[in-house]
Amino acid sequence: MYYDRLRQAVRTYTKTRQQMNATRSPVSDHIAPCFLPVHEDIVAGAHSIYHLPGGRGSGKSSFISLEIVDGMMRDQSANAIVFRRYANTMRESVYAQCQWAIDELGCSALWRGSISPMAFTYIPTGQQIIFRGLDDVGKLKSIKPRHGRFAWIWFEEFSELAGMNQVRSVLQSVMRGGDGFRIFDSFNPPISRANWANKHVLIPDERALLFRSTYRDMPPEWLGEPFILEAERLQAINERAYRHEYLGEPIGSGGEVFPNLEAREITDAEIKEFQYIYCGVDWGFSVDPFCFIRAAYDRRKQAIYVFDEIFQRGISNQQAAELIKGKGYHITTASGEIYDSPFGFSYGRSKQLITCDSAEPKSIADFRNAGLNARPCSKFPGSVLYGIRWLQSKYLYIDPRRCPNAWREFSEYEYLTTKDGEFLAEVPDMNNHAIDGLRYACDPLIRSYRESA
Repeated sequence: MYYDRLRQAVRTYTKTRQQMNATRSPVSDHIAPCFLPVHEDIVAGAHSIYHLPGGRGSGKSSFISLEIVDGMMRDQSANAIVFRRYANTMRESVYAQCQWAIDELGCSALWRGSISPMAFTYIPTGQQIIFRGLDDVGKLKSIKPRHGRFAWIWFEEFSELAGMNQVRSVLQSVMRGGDGFRIFDSFNPPISRANWANKHVLIPDERALLFRSTYRDMPPEWLGEPFILEAERLQAINERAYRHEYLGEPIGSGGEVFPNLEAREITDAEIKEFQYIYCGVDWGFSVDPFCFIRAAYDRRKQAIYVFDEIFQRGISNQQAAELIKGKGYHITTASGEIYDSPFGFSYGRSKQLITCDSAEPKSIADFRNAGLNARPCSKFPGSVLYGIRWLQSKYLYIDPRRCPNAWREFSEYEYLTTKDGEFLAEVPDMNNHAIDGLRYACDPLIRSYRESA
């Protein structure tokens, strides 16, 4: 009886698979036209490495996921492994992207997804797409597929990795057994032309094909009108940011993190006209200073104006709170009083939101007990670099007279380098108190940007 049910299940499954294969459209029908030459190159086996840098909405991740899913179903010995810098970023990015590709190709019934461990399994053969973060590269030394080989290898957000030494170490661990490997790296080019990833893809290599794409290469209906309008709006008000963010151009000349920085006087008259004020706090006491940053944001001009700071060592939370209140920065305007109701709410003028480093909840509680509207910032894997990229997409105006420490930190901040002197996409965690303070101040804006990215 058991074997009868098993045979019936096999027959039903085989019939379902045959029907799906008969009705499934070619993968080329789902690929953006600009990527068809790359697809033909892959089919011909002309190259084994594919460098795919591009701006937002450039279709590179969609193309790679389609190639991997389709390629595995055509080669029963092929498995895939997908890498990102941080494991916690994979579920909503590359994992979701591969799920989209499976659905897009109309073969969902032939694949089974799992979260722990994170993988997709091709049911007819047991082939797998495996997802791994590179938080600990040492764990990859023993990784291998159930059978066959890792014929498809994908490095997403390639520029976030720690240089080519790390990439080579990973490839040595997974490229075993057979040939016909396909290696993809996809990334939004970092702003600095001296970044290691930007330079690496330009190195002549007969095994590699370099293909750049932008949102302008995509069918407009794939992106939607709001995406295109937002890109055109940024082009009109901030050409440099548009070229970097949407066209994927590395517009910086060297290792400077903020090439969009300008020192200029911010007058009292300007400050009175600012409508959207943001405040942030980076905690400190002895070695690290306490840093409070006050800035304004002009969305129409895509500009941030940093016009006041409190930068001091050896100051208690209570003293810092009194300094902030003494400047009137605990309210949304420079004058007026706040009256606390015994029922737990305030009336009178609105309290100014002050976004603080979430690493010190006790300090945040001290500020709140002092009458400040202090809130913790949001943190997630890669949040520091994400916030830096958001700041890079804006014009930054700092008044060196009002904010000498912020100007010093922003103007001297450079990317980390490898032992060979190549610039990484990583930033140093030192001499960045005002930078962190501004990131925290802009946290509500950055969160909104992340959700729409």
